[in-house]
Order: sequence, then structure tokens, then C-alpha cells
Amino acid sequence: MKAVKKTTEYPWFKSYPKTINWDMKFKEAPIHTILDETAAIFGDRPAIDFLGKKYTYKEVIEIVNRLTEGLQNLGVKKNTKVGLFLPNAPYYIFFYYAVLKAGGIVVNFSPLYADREIVNQIEDSETEIMVTLDLEMLYSKLYPMLAKTCLKKLIVCPLKDCLPFPKNILFPILKFKDVAKIKWDKHHVCFRDLVKNNGQPKPIMIDPSEDIALLQYTGGTTGIPKGAMLTHKNVYVNAQQAWSWFEAVQPGQERILAALPLFHVFAMTAVMNFGIITGSEIVMMFPRFHVDEAMKLIDKHKITFFPAVPTIYTMINHHPNVKKFNLSTLKACLSGGAGLPVEVKRQFEHLTGCKLIEAYGLSETSPAVTSNPMTGFNKAGSIGIPFPGTIVKIFDLKNKKKEVPLGTKGEICVIGPQVMKGYWHRKTETNDVLIGNIFHTGDVGYMDKDGYVFLVDRIKDLIITSGYNVYPRHVEEAIYLHKAVEEVTVIGVKDVKRGEIAKAFIKLKSGMTLTQSDLISFLKDKLSPIEMPKEIEFRATLPKTIIGKLSKKELVEEELQKAQKKNKR
Repeated sequence: MKAVKKTTEYPWFKSYPKTINWDMKFKEAPIHTILDETAAIFGDRPAIDFLGKKYTYKEVIEIVNRLTEGLQNLGVKKNTKVGLFLPNAPYYIFFYYAVLKAGGIVVNFSPLYADREIVNQIEDSETEIMVTLDLEMLYSKLYPMLAKTCLKKLIVCPLKDCLPFPKNILFPILKFKDVAKIKWDKHHVCFRDLVKNNGQPKPIMIDPSEDIALLQYTGGTTGIPKGAMLTHKNVYVNAQQAWSWFEAVQPGQERILAALPLFHVFAMTAVMNFGIITGSEIVMMFPRFHVDEAMKLIDKHKITFFPAVPTIYTMINHHPNVKKFNLSTLKACLSGGAGLPVEVKRQFEHLTGCKLIEAYGLSETSPAVTSNPMTGFNKAGSIGIPFPGTIVKIFDLKNKKKEVPLGTKGEICVIGPQVMKGYWHRKTETNDVLIGNIFHTGDVGYMDKDGYVFLVDRIKDLIITSGYNVYPRHVEEAIYLHKAVEEVTVIGVKDVKRGEIAKAFIKLKSGMTLTQSDLISFLKDKLSPIEMPKEIEFRATLPKTIIGKLSKKELVEEELQKAQKKNKR
């Protein structure tokens, strides 16, 4: 990664870590070469720890090579779409790299998808082959898809085969009701049969800049999910950008906790690809995140790097027994997926002594765009400065071709090697967000004189009340300052007089109480009358997305249904 000559001065240059070149030159290659290169250097080092069963990098590359040959024998070729319907398990890593090595395109599916969502994504992506575990809860969702979608084959992976002794013996006996009863026919392929070969796949010519590696579907929080076409270059470069940023990483020495699902773009890069490119050991949580288990794993395995979403850090902050666990081995924690409340960051750093870095990215950018630096100044509430090779511009909210001055709110836009090729089969939507080489994120923010970017909110989350703009995140940050508040989500709801008003949904900390009038009184010197939430609802839990970040869409739908019922009376 050699430096090239700077041609333009950007505001963030004055804030850049002295040991990192913003204008470094990145290697462009197929993603699977990350694993090839790491295995050649760190073959005997542990790559994966799954519930106590360990795989070295040498073992992983041998499985991937046999799997690649097996997939090619099955008919996977250039641009064949292979869906991964998997929770965090070694199989995810095996298939991710093997599909790409065979020339195919990985399509990530969430195992939590409902039937309709699975059907829509299979049809939209033209997925021909799907990979899953032999668990009834997963297999039962996919088997019907063979008859009603373009899906041709199911590859089924036995969970017990990747469990350590004696779990591999006990699991089929004690959990026999959880194991799917599979009718093995021409539409089904067992993982064991797929890897019965010499592990000598045919080499495939891949153009990193043009060939699609992944169809990464957007979360659908702002409409129908779209498949972001991420090229090999997009994803490989983003892994290199992350590696350059976390310069304290010692190759072959780090241990990363995979608490987030790898099928999500954040964990795919920040946990898996970053972990592989740095020769780290990836300790996997299964089947889902639990705060007690996470802290036990950090303590037991001496985890050094822990990417997560703000709600996970909030759970750790408020865990009653947090001081019983040794979290001191953490070198850095990376927060993404949603805005990190300043109070959550402060509490976590005070509790652990570990720097909590807020970063920003999207499915369309592979995903990382900006991050606060590991060394140097971290501005409270900021999503940091642009990654190497990345340019961030702020454009007028109404005129997409007009840049606004520093310090002025506008739409955050990105130029960089990690920006997607476009949306799969959606030319109109692609043209809406990709204007020339500039990606319009749909997020509102501003850049200060030092080049630090501040995320205000999503354009579609903006609340317009009596003609004034109210940004939910700003209201949420103020509410988080109250010592009784654990989680808060603010949305806009219809109002006859004002058009829209801000409504806050709040989860209180265990054992704490708070009334609406007390909260309003607390917020009087923190929010203007326009920004003040006009409705407040306290709840035991708040809806979250598949990666654990707070979700607004369920609350928005609830409020719409309430309004419709009210209008019918």
C-alpha cells in the first residue's frame, strides 16, 4: 500500500493520523486471495473457534479448496448466485470464500427472514443454490422454496460435524427434535459429499473492478430491500482500509469476537474479512448474541477486538455483574450500524478502559466510510474522518449538485473505491443515488473545519413539525442524558395541527422510574420547544434489527395503524 501524490487538500488532512497515508495505493485482487495469502503465512495459527472446536488457517484453506472444487462439480461457475442462509458457524466462512473462488456470487440471507422475504430475495437475486444447516428451524423455511421459486438445490451442512467432542455426540441425541428430517434427492446435497475430492479447483479469471462478489441486500428500513452489487475490489479494498486504520493490530496475534451475524455487511468486513486479512482468531457466538455469554467469551479468550452496535455496548454498561468479568484485554471496540450516543461511549470507556471508536458505513459502501482515529482526537458525537482513499462531501438537501459550506447540514455523499457498482436490476434507483461517481447516502450530516463528519439523521427519518426540521437523533441524544434511560427511539407521527410531532419510545434501566412530566422538565434546557417530544411512551422492550440496533419501522407501522383506526371511528 504505497502512497501516491496528493492532488487536493481536504479538511480532514489536518486531523489525519501521522502514521496513516490517506492517499495510499490499495491492492486490487479477488476477495478469496485474502484467505490464500493469510493461510500461507499463518497456516498453523488458529483461525476459528466455534463453541470450543478450533480450526487453523491451514485447515480452513484445505476445506475451502475442496469445497470450491465440489461447488464447481455441482455447476457453480462465473456469476452463479449462491445464497448463504446461515447463522454464525464455520460453514459461513467456508462457503463465503469457496463460492467466490469458484467464480460465483454470494447472496447473503438472514435466517430470521419470514417466508415472504425469502421468496422475494430468491426471485430478485436469481439465487440458484442455497446453503443452510440441518436445523429444522432453518431447513423448514427453505425446503418449500424448491417448489415455488427459481431455487434449484439445497446444500445442507450437519451442525454436529463442526462441534467439539463430546457436543458432537450429544447434540443429535439430546436435540434430536431440532435436527431436520431431510429427504435426500436430486435437489439436496450434503456438505460431506461436496468436499470428497482432491481440493484442486479450476482457477477462475476475475476482474476485481468489474466482477460482482456479493449481492448485499439493504435492510429495507426505508423501503423494499435492494441488492447492492459489491465487486471484489469494493470488499477487498474496504478490508485493507480497515487494516490500515487499526494500526495497533499485530498480524497473527489478535482475537476477534464474532458477536454480530456475518451475513450482515458490518460483521462481514469488520469481523470476518478484517479478521482473515490480519490473521486473527475469530471466536464465534452461536446461535445469537447474549450479553452474559459475550462477556464470558471476552474474559475466557482474552478478546482484543470487539465490533458491535450501540445497543450491545449499552447492555454491557448496564449489566449488574459486569465488574465480575475481565474486559481489560480489549484493545479497541468499534461501534457501527447506528449512531453511538455520546453517553453510551463515555460509560463504556470509563467501565473498560478501552477506546470505543464510532465508525460509519452502509451496505452500498462495503460498508466502512469514516471512523474516528485510534490515535488522535475523537470528537464526541462524530462519526470520524474519511477512510484512506475516501472523499466525503456534503451536498444541499434539495440540489444534489450543490455542495454546502463546512458546518452546514446537508446530504452525506461518498466517493471511494468501496462504493458499490449499483443496485441489482434497479437502474432507476441506482441513478437516484449514484450521480457520476458520487454516492448519495440519504443521510443528513455536516463536516466541521477539521474534517470530522457528524451524522444528524436519515433524510427519511426527518420530522417536519410546523415547517421546522426536527432530527430524531438529536432528540434521542438529549433523552439519553437522563440517568434512568437505557434505550430510546424517536419517530415522527402525524398531527393535525403541526403536520408531524416527535414521539419518544423509552426503555428504562432496571429498577429506575421516570414520568413524562419529569422527563419534559429535564429536557427543557436541552431541546427547543419545537424539538420537544409531544408524546412519550415507556416500554419494557424496543424493537431491534437482526444485528441488534434499534429499529424504527415497527413503531412507525404501529402508529400508522393507530391513526387509521382512529380515522375510521
